[in-house]
Amino acid sequence: MSPPSLCAATCSTPLRAAPPPLLRFRRPAASSVSASRAAAPSVSDDRVLRIAEKLEDSAASSPLLDPLRSASALSLLSTPWPNRNNESFRFTDLSHLPNRDDPISLPTRTPDLAPPPSSDAEFHILFSDGLLISASGPHVASLADMPPGSARDRAAAAVAASAQFSHRDIFYDFNAVGVSDVAVVYVPEGAKMADNPVHIMFGCSGGDGASMLMSNPRVLVIAEKGAEVAIVEEHFGIEEGGGGLYWANPVVDIIVEEGARMVHSYVQRQSSAAAHTKWTTVQQNTSSTYEFVEVSTGGRLDRHNLHIQQLGPETVTDLSTFHLTSQYKQIHDLHSRLILDHPRGYSRQLHKLIACVEGKGIFDGNIQVNRYAQQTDAGQQTKCLLLSPNAVVNVKPNLQIIADDVKCTHGAAISGDLDPNELFYFQARGVDVKTATDALLFSFGAQVINRIPFKPVEQKALAQLKELLTLSRQSTELVEVAQ
Repeated sequence: MSPPSLCAATCSTPLRAAPPPLLRFRRPAASSVSASRAAAPSVSDDRVLRIAEKLEDSAASSPLLDPLRSASALSLLSTPWPNRNNESFRFTDLSHLPNRDDPISLPTRTPDLAPPPSSDAEFHILFSDGLLISASGPHVASLADMPPGSARDRAAAAVAASAQFSHRDIFYDFNAVGVSDVAVVYVPEGAKMADNPVHIMFGCSGGDGASMLMSNPRVLVIAEKGAEVAIVEEHFGIEEGGGGLYWANPVVDIIVEEGARMVHSYVQRQSSAAAHTKWTTVQQNTSSTYEFVEVSTGGRLDRHNLHIQQLGPETVTDLSTFHLTSQYKQIHDLHSRLILDHPRGYSRQLHKLIACVEGKGIFDGNIQVNRYAQQTDAGQQTKCLLLSPNAVVNVKPNLQIIADDVKCTHGAAISGDLDPNELFYFQARGVDVKTATDALLFSFGAQVINRIPFKPVEQKALAQLKELLTLSRQSTELVEVAQ
């Protein structure tokens, strides 16, 4: 017997408190600047206010979203634009994002997808430029369209609680102020959906070319006690030629309850001129399992903040990431934080990166094993290949251990060459150096890509990896000939 769908909910619990009024981002007139500064908190720089004003004006009021918007609006009033003096942005060049004089544009209410992307999955969600276009499946809906009932109340409470997220940054707050609706995947207690993934597609266009089109889609995934679910995120540009100029700023919040299991795949292949700043937050309860696979190859600027907290004992977290910088001045940045507060937690993290041409890779992986996380088993490893003398990698694997009865390891390996023993293995069997190099580079990334359980997306990612490695090798050869 299949579990009940979202639309089958019949009971409702009213929200206990009315949402606070939204703050207004209105810069004072010149004659009242001094008086306003005396009464208001410390105000962020003008660039932040300009973007926040535009986002706020575009978002219709919603009782379900207003608490989140108000909290982030208040945070933005005292948040300056990040720069290299901020530790978390020390190696991240944000110059590709709009400056003080460059305008941003926002998507219209009637996005045009012709033809719309298709999915082989039975359950799917489609965003176009951050606007929720469709949600198909018994456990999938937009927050605004969910019928009154326990599922809607649960989702609304989770969205409101995210206003208290203490590790937020400017991109998280921009999303909260500008989000128009939330796509909800709600898997009820005991439901098994791991073999039938929810395919979440984020399509982005290039706008009018005169400004950077900004989108702020948001997804909430809840796996109740004992449930199993698989989700596959796919972020891509929809313009032919792959040169769309836009800024995608998505947030995905995930809750994995006691004994539940979530398999999460994330593929980012944005257009070559795009900026992609993403937040993923995960809360894991007792004896839950969270498996994450990331493959990021697109975008001019790509930054992913991954925040995971184990909220109970005997919790399992498995993270695998592959980044490829294959174009001029491309940046891939992963900032991950895993917090373990309870006994017998288990975690593994593998980060792999190939940096070509003049690409830059950044990895800041923080694992905190706190006082009561005794008998924790945590491991972290990063492996990076630099295929060009102009490529740069900054890695910072970081284990912070307070508990004294733990098994924790971490390591970092950065190399400018492939293993000569592996190359010799191929050559000894009659394979030339070029073919052997191509095979080893492909297998370096395929180790992570093969962990994507949704075959159509896995095969697409493998094909793109092969194509990008070929293009980057040709670019490197041209540079070498020119020199």
